Amino acid sequence: MPTLTTDRLLLRPFEERDLDAYAAMMADPEVVRYFLAGALTREAAWRQMAVFLGHERLRGWSNNAVVETATGRVVGRCGLWQPEGWPGLEVGWALARAFWSRGYASEAASAWRDWAFAELGARELISIIRPDNGRSIRVADRIGFGPLRDAEVDGVACVIYGRTR
Repeated sequence: MPTLTTDRLLLRPFEERDLDAYAAMMADPEVVRYFLAGALTREAAWRQMAVFLGHERLRGWSNNAVVETATGRVVGRCGLWQPEGWPGLEVGWALARAFWSRGYASEAASAWRDWAFAELGARELISIIRPDNGRSIRVADRIGFGPLRDAEVDGVACVIYGRTR
C-alpha cells in the first residue's frame, strides 16, 4: 500500500490513532459542505476510515491520511478512489479548515496524480466537484485538471474535472 511524501506532507494509510483528528474534520459543517454524505458522527468517521482501508486492500490504493511532517498532525485526507460503478479513477481531497489556504490540497493531490500516472499507468484521472465548490475547482486548476463533462453522482449534479496522460 503506497505511502507518498512531498516537501511538507506524509500521505499514508489511515491508522486508528487518526480518528480524533479525522472525526473532528468530518464533523465540521464547512469542511463537508459539498460532500454528498454531509457531516459525519465520530462513529461514521471511523467507518469511513475503515472503508478507505478496505478499498486500499482491494485496489492497492485509496484515500490516505495527510500528515503535516513538521508537526505530525493529521490535517486531512487525499488519495485515489474508484469503488465499483464510480465514473472514473478519482483524485480526491479534504482538509481540516485550520489547514486551508496553505497549498496542502494541491501538494497532496499533485503527488497522487503523479503516482497514478507513473505507477498505475492511468490514462485519465478525474475529480468530481459540485459546480459551486470554488475551493476545489481552484485545486483542480492548480493540478492541471479542467472541466471534462457534467455528471450526476448519487443524485447530485456535479462537474467532472480531469486530465488525460
